[in-house]
Amino acid sequence: MSQNLSTVRPPTLLDVSNECATAGAAAWDARGQNFHVAWRRAGDAPLRMETASADELMLIVLDAPVAIEAEGRAPVNAPARTIAILPAGAWHLALAPRATCAVLRSLREDAVDAPARNAQAYRERDPRIVPVGAPYRALRDADAVRLLPIDQVQASKDKPRLKMLQTATMSINWVEYEGPRDRSALSPHAHSQFEQGSLALAGDFVHHLRTPWGADAGLWQDDRHAALGAPSLMVVPVNLIHTSEGVGPGHHVLIDIFSPPRADFIANQWVYNASDYVAG
Repeated sequence: MSQNLSTVRPPTLLDVSNECATAGAAAWDARGQNFHVAWRRAGDAPLRMETASADELMLIVLDAPVAIEAEGRAPVNAPARTIAILPAGAWHLALAPRATCAVLRSLREDAVDAPARNAQAYRERDPRIVPVGAPYRALRDADAVRLLPIDQVQASKDKPRLKMLQTATMSINWVEYEGPRDRSALSPHAHSQFEQGSLALAGDFVHHLRTPWGADAGLWQDDRHAALGAPSLMVVPVNLIHTSEGVGPGHHVLIDIFSPPRADFIANQWVYNASDYVAG
């Protein structure tokens, strides 16, 4: 099927907050063109999860420890509020009771093993999206599990709201705050060559979405103001103007996901662990 490159694809707006509202075990998977998200929560009993990737993986551990295991390796314990970077390969994750985690991995063009609730949206690739490409090369501890406690990660002075981290093929922005976001300081913008995933892990959000007007009025769309709880995932397609607003009282955590890594953020020295990598 041919692509009309002036169109804006529909976003993924996956809200699983209602089905995950109980305290029991829960699981869901979703994707962008270049990345995959696997969210898991253990119930009263421990939960085991298998994952694998030809590139580094990023494990986000939220509220209780997760043991990271692989054949021939000593287990590594990732405490709550830790981001773990796992070398390429197959891994076994053991979630303690009530633990919640999310595994992020890149999807290359030949990826066929990506179960996802929104898989139908990616039956046809968008050629405007830059592929994952050559991975960055780790400069130290490339074969080790690296633990990054999120409370020790420093945001840059230029972007104090965002804690930025990368792997060899992905980067994330960790956004966390109490109460509602300041409505006079939102940040609407669009991307012409990549998608953005916005993974809500705590709080309620309104994602504001606007399709730019082109010459063909038949392609115009109304603005959308999508209210999603947590957990949820929004995937923003190419050229869609977007900004996310945490609403209501309480704690908000939103993870923005990009693959390949945001080279512009790295060049601006905004990415906390960028010194661990060099472009491939």
